[in-house]
Amino acid sequence: MYNASRIFSGKTHFPNLVILVKEPKPGLIKTRLAKDYGKIKATWWYRHESRKTINRLGRDSRWETFLAVSPDYEGLKSRIWPENIWRIPQGRGHLGKRMKHVFQQLYPGPTVIIGSDIPGIEPSQIARSFYFLGKYDAYVGPSPDGGFWLIGLKGKKVHSTRMFDNVRWSSEFALEDTISSMGKITLGMGEVMSDVDTLSDLRANPHSKV
Repeated sequence: MYNASRIFSGKTHFPNLVILVKEPKPGLIKTRLAKDYGKIKATWWYRHESRKTINRLGRDSRWETFLAVSPDYEGLKSRIWPENIWRIPQGRGHLGKRMKHVFQQLYPGPTVIIGSDIPGIEPSQIARSFYFLGKYDAYVGPSPDGGFWLIGLKGKKVHSTRMFDNVRWSSEFALEDTISSMGKITLGMGEVMSDVDTLSDLRANPHSKV
């Protein structure tokens, strides 16, 4: 497993892609999907979908790929994830606190965070996000439910201490609140994509097979 402290000691401006992952344990992940799909099947789906995303995006030399793992200690030692990808801890708290922790670890270079439950993400979309971070302070990929599947920041200078504070997570206001929490920035908006939270999401996603 790669020790991420080797990169942190250098603090380069190389683009960073971060994929948020959770240890795939039945009953602890994708609980809404598991309700109708079953705990074992939901866990199997997440494990294989996340690995496909990591393999598809993690081999691209245009950016450095990190896995932000949860739980921290277990994820850093896990044998489930590829050993040739850097790992960092997500930390504790709600999603906003964990993403802020990730951004703080990887500054000052441009950094993009995505989830691991969004089938169909392609390297071209990640490359596009870094391109627009050359033009804007921040870049987001919205989801149809009012949230977002991707968020990127150009660098530390646009990191507000209030970022991700008072965000109504898991609601139709999540993206709106997140943008408000960033303060005065220039913002680019990407294409709309859906994550998979429920069985209907899974069936509706053209990149998933049920």
